[in-house]
Amino acid sequence: MAIYHLSIKIISRGKGKSAVAAASYRSGEKIKNEYDGIVHDFTRKGGIAHTEILLPQNAPQEFSDRGTLWNSVEKIEKSKNSQLAREIEIALPKELNREKQIELVREYVKENFVKVGMCADIALHDKNDGNPHAHILLTMRPLNEDKTWGAKSKKEYILDENGEKVKLKNGNYKTRKINTTDWNEQEKTEQWRKAWAGITNKYLEGNSIQEKVDHRSYERQGIEQIPTIHLGVSATQMEKKGITTDRGNINREIKHQNKILKEIARRIKALLNWIRGIGKEEKAETDNLKSTLPFKENLTIRF
Repeated sequence: MAIYHLSIKIISRGKGKSAVAAASYRSGEKIKNEYDGIVHDFTRKGGIAHTEILLPQNAPQEFSDRGTLWNSVEKIEKSKNSQLAREIEIALPKELNREKQIELVREYVKENFVKVGMCADIALHDKNDGNPHAHILLTMRPLNEDKTWGAKSKKEYILDENGEKVKLKNGNYKTRKINTTDWNEQEKTEQWRKAWAGITNKYLEGNSIQEKVDHRSYERQGIEQIPTIHLGVSATQMEKKGITTDRGNINREIKHQNKILKEIARRIKALLNWIRGIGKEEKAETDNLKSTLPFKENLTIRF
């Protein structure tokens, strides 16, 4: 059964994270972080099914090299709490073969991220444990036409009713921060989630697979069902080996409760149908009674 999972998170230096480390781990490569001198070696990591980098037209060609790309990101970000990259993790349909899974992810990334100027680093993971998924690392800073990094935001002067700059007591002028892209806008999350569902369903249908996925919550779909939690790689592997996990136990309890909810819904539906049946019988009897009454009595009942 095709499942829908898409999560988004920010890789931030302020939380002790590194874009180079993230890229190294997800790709299973050895990369040195020039920012802090740490070498990240994940060449022994298994389950790396496919990796590739997709670049917009105004990106330097050398960014095709993973180490060069993410070290460039680390270098341009000066702040100790800089946001270095955005990561999108998606569950891949098991119903599709590897070639189609790669095509699916590639098309999704090109249309939604590379097309608007982001550099994308893709890694497909599959340990044959029933949990194929992809990690998509995205740059957060736009590129200029000359292929240099652009600004994430700019300052804009706030003007008064006469169109003049507003001067503060300290002598500076009042300004506000304006983002140079809309990549951090809240509605983008919904847009990207919906787009993944749409393209996944297109590929499923194109390969004669009846399954569908939906990015909306059960509540938004009008389904009275408790959503299960995402197991993750470690828990999935343990469950496959017959080892129970806390997350697995939670999902088993949720599935049990959903069976109860389904049975309750079935009984309520049957009860409503029974009530409607009684109503129809009573209406039929009333109509029959009206048709047999003299004209005067009919008027009395109606008015």
